[in-house]
Amino acid sequence: MSRLPDGWGDGTRSVRAGEAPPVPGTPLRPSPVFAAPFHLGDRPPRADGADAYARTEHPTSRAFETAVGELDGGRCLSFATGMAAITATVMALVSAGDRLVLPADGYYTTRLLARDELERLGIRVEYVPTTGIADAAARGDLDGARMVVLETPSNPQLDVCDVAAVARATRASGALLAVDNTTATPLGQRPLALGADLTVGADTKALTGHSDLLLGHVSTASDELYDRLKGWRDHTGATPGAFDAWLGHRSMSTLDLRLARQAETAAAVAEVLAAHPAVTGVRWPWRPEDPSYALATRQMLRPVGVVSAGLADEAAVSRFLAAARLWTAATSFGGVHSTVDRRAQWGGDAVPGGFLRFSCGIEDTADVVADLTAALDAV
Repeated sequence: MSRLPDGWGDGTRSVRAGEAPPVPGTPLRPSPVFAAPFHLGDRPPRADGADAYARTEHPTSRAFETAVGELDGGRCLSFATGMAAITATVMALVSAGDRLVLPADGYYTTRLLARDELERLGIRVEYVPTTGIADAAARGDLDGARMVVLETPSNPQLDVCDVAAVARATRASGALLAVDNTTATPLGQRPLALGADLTVGADTKALTGHSDLLLGHVSTASDELYDRLKGWRDHTGATPGAFDAWLGHRSMSTLDLRLARQAETAAAVAEVLAAHPAVTGVRWPWRPEDPSYALATRQMLRPVGVVSAGLADEAAVSRFLAAARLWTAATSFGGVHSTVDRRAQWGGDAVPGGFLRFSCGIEDTADVVADLTAALDAV
């Protein structure tokens, strides 16, 4: 469980998470350790908790994991990518013949993993839309599942699901609940506190937030689940590199500041998009007009910087991008640069050709909004 005082705010927690007590004469922040093997001496491997080999234990990864775990409210394991984290979550805990429920509108690579790998291994995968998973749980339709995976807010359409309601149902039926918390981040939503068994993050995105890392993690409050996941990671070798783990820990310090600016900009961007005649289908769960507004404001701790909307077609998107100066075409989200991603070009989401995911960066809000308005007018 978290060692951070309950009364500390998000900014303090972001900076101080994972820190050891200060020792005079030692560095203010830990430096990365680049060793793969460690000296064993005349003792057995891992005696007294000593490190032996970087694939299974490493001080730099451990520092990052301690920090993320304190924000999540559980014990954290880091992974080389977000997909490595979600793969471990499923593969370590679900077996051939088990029933796995996935969001039909969640991250498309998770669905590709299910279609191309999990089903091949005999796992019975079922898909339910994010907005329908809580209703399915209430009806008892999820009874008999080994695991239910939520992604809330969903990527890319930003639907929100009631984590606590699904957690009550899965706990009663003996299923495990894993929540992909990538979009919200640990500051925006705490699935473990809402009753989930596991929370998963693609830390490539907002948690580290500079578009220069591949990282992922899984956190849990269960020692049994933690041990099973660690065994999977140790055997399969999905451990992150030391430098990436160190950069991730360093980058987390500004998470509160980045999220605040991104959310401020997202609120303004959503209003500009909603008012423009070239735009349809604006989604941002903190607009009172959004269908997820009531649940998002009750369940989540703060807004996110991602907005979705649609232009007429691919040609309209091309005109928008040609006119924009601050909105860069790039996939992924949560970074310090404002980016826009036409989701249909990747082929994994059932969305129209002009559907866009806007990821608001930390540039000045007024500049981003002015550039958005000018680019939309060019459409």
